[in-house]
Amino acid sequence: MADQRSPEARAWRHLYNTRAWKSIRANQLNAKPLCEWCERQGHVRAASIVDHVIPHKGDHALFFDTSNLASLCAPHHDAGKQVIEKRGYSAEPGKNGWPIDPRHPCNNVNKK
Repeated sequence: MADQRSPEARAWRHLYNTRAWKSIRANQLNAKPLCEWCERQGHVRAASIVDHVIPHKGDHALFFDTSNLASLCAPHHDAGKQVIEKRGYSAEPGKNGWPIDPRHPCNNVNKK
C-alpha cells in the first residue's frame, strides 16, 4: 500500500523510529496507561498511542517535548483527534451540552 501522507509528513516520519522517541513513548504509556479522553468521559480504556497535543509538524523540540504528550486509545486518536486537527476545534460537549472548546464557533458568537 502506498504511503498516503503528505510530502511534509513523510519528511519527518522517521522521528518515530528513533531510540529517543521509543523511550519517550514507553515512559509516557507507563506513566499514563489509560486513554486520557476516555477518562474524561468516565470510561476506562487502555491507551496504545502517544499523541502530540500540539501537532509538531516536524519541529524536533515540540516532537520530543514530553509536556506535549497525551496517552490515547486508537479510536480517539484516529478519529477524534484527527477531526479536531482538521477543524481547528473540538465539538466535545460539557455537562450543559455546550461545546467546551473555546475555539468552537458557538463560543465565538459575540466576539469580534
